[in-house]
Amino acid sequence: MVLHIVFGQSSAASLKAAFELDPLLQGELLCFEDDLSVGPLFILDTPEGRAARKQWWNQILDVPVPVIDPEAPVVEAAPEPDPLKEIKGRLREEEELEIWIWAGQNATDVCGYYWLISQLERFAGRIHLLYLNNLPFLNEKGGVFYPTHLSQILAKEFLKAKKLVRAVSTAEFELDGDEWRRLMNENAGLRLLEGGKKIRGEATDFYDKELAAQATKEFQKASKVISAVTGKFKYPVMDQFLCWRLKELVKQDKLQARGELKTMKDFDVKIPSGELEFEETTNPAENG
Repeated sequence: MVLHIVFGQSSAASLKAAFELDPLLQGELLCFEDDLSVGPLFILDTPEGRAARKQWWNQILDVPVPVIDPEAPVVEAAPEPDPLKEIKGRLREEEELEIWIWAGQNATDVCGYYWLISQLERFAGRIHLLYLNNLPFLNEKGGVFYPTHLSQILAKEFLKAKKLVRAVSTAEFELDGDEWRRLMNENAGLRLLEGGKKIRGEATDFYDKELAAQATKEFQKASKVISAVTGKFKYPVMDQFLCWRLKELVKQDKLQARGELKTMKDFDVKIPSGELEFEETTNPAENG
């Protein structure tokens, strides 16, 4: 019995399509949707760390804070489901169960892999990896290309990809587990893939200058600005993350907006009157 794990719904859809073509590939499919390449990771292996990350996501997605009536009776919230805890339970109970972790050459998948590896070391020998790193595939026209995401791969191409499956080695559990702990302690606002499985941390405002550079003297949709920025990158960046950064630039008066600062379709941005470029913050000490 195989439990396939992917990161993101687009990857899940692609792999599901491959299941229909090959009965030998079929198995259960579990999708983790939290993109660990962005946002806080500090002590994420604790309830406090997970709560802090959830609070950050609520801020990014503009989830309203519920109003609590101090006189209302306290109702204990039901615990949220923990898929990872369920996986560990099944691995203990089902001796034939194997895990296949699918990852493309992008920071989302690699960070997700590091996180899982740090949690599943006791099940070494039953945890497998298919890392489609710098591998050639055929596109719809029969041309060769090098996908960065599973969603870019045709269903029939997964049939040859499955031949790459291998058990995660003891050394990888140790080294990649250490890498995950490094990422948690570094707690960068953003994580980028440099190649292979090497992740580089950057500050939360890493893309701010690129976003501001796309603004003009006239108002244009935030979605257009974001699309122009993501079109420059080899590795896509979450629209929600870039939308949040645009809203932060507006709050800092580095951009001017009209409309409601909600989704990227709800507001427009432009360069503030009298300013033609994004000004980087200077250190006053440098001028003295």
